[in-house]
Amino acid sequence: MKYLRIFAIVLLSMVVIASLGAGFLSSAGYATQFREAPNAGPSSTHWLGTDQLGRDRFARILYGTRVSLLLAPAAALISTLLAALIGGVAGFVGGAWKRLATSLIDLVLSLPWLFLLITVRALLPLNVSPLTSVIVTFLLLGLLGWAASARVMCAWAGVVRNSDFVLQARATGVRGCRLAIVHVLPNLKPLLFAQFWISIPVFILAEANLGILGLGVAEPLPSWGSLLRELEDLALYSGDLWKLVPLVLLIVVVSSFELLLSRNEVSA
Repeated sequence: MKYLRIFAIVLLSMVVIASLGAGFLSSAGYATQFREAPNAGPSSTHWLGTDQLGRDRFARILYGTRVSLLLAPAAALISTLLAALIGGVAGFVGGAWKRLATSLIDLVLSLPWLFLLITVRALLPLNVSPLTSVIVTFLLLGLLGWAASARVMCAWAGVVRNSDFVLQARATGVRGCRLAIVHVLPNLKPLLFAQFWISIPVFILAEANLGILGLGVAEPLPSWGSLLRELEDLALYSGDLWKLVPLVLLIVVVSSFELLLSRNEVSA
């Protein structure tokens, strides 16, 4: 498992570095059209060919990877903070607040999360700028994806609340925010980090699903979702395997995250 973890870290590092260096590695921008060469095959100019509009596939993959890998952690951060605020506070305070928060968490979890996300996104305007679509997409991911993490945070905060060292701190007169910040929050940090890392591949896949349906990041800005949308008719790509690179890259990145997470679970 140690070597698999190192391998996953190396793969993720290479993907992140390549996406951040998209301007240096690609010969064209993600929106630049080569109208004389639509659907062209790989060449020295276009390493992965061009799409139907003559845009360089390699450049679009690099920029699309950057969008997904930078903004999925941002959405994970939002969902983790909401989970800590709702679930962590509920577990620590207990009583009526915990019952109310638990009911809210159960209600959100009872809904099909992906379909709820698709429904909410479909209700919003679709003719927005690429930057606005990015912000809207990943805000929705963060605001709607907190419930599972909140349930875990609520349960663990309740355990910490009733632990011996917290009871001893209460006995010495420590109360309120000081008790939560000094004694409870440090014991929740490992769980918060774990929920953050677990959420990243989930949100990457969720954005890919939205993009395939045309509800994700707006054109011409690429993301993994919009790149995978081009693979609607797989029968056309039987002899053009380079067009499957976005799918392979998505599988590699998500699998690498899963290897790291499984390693953490084994260590725990």
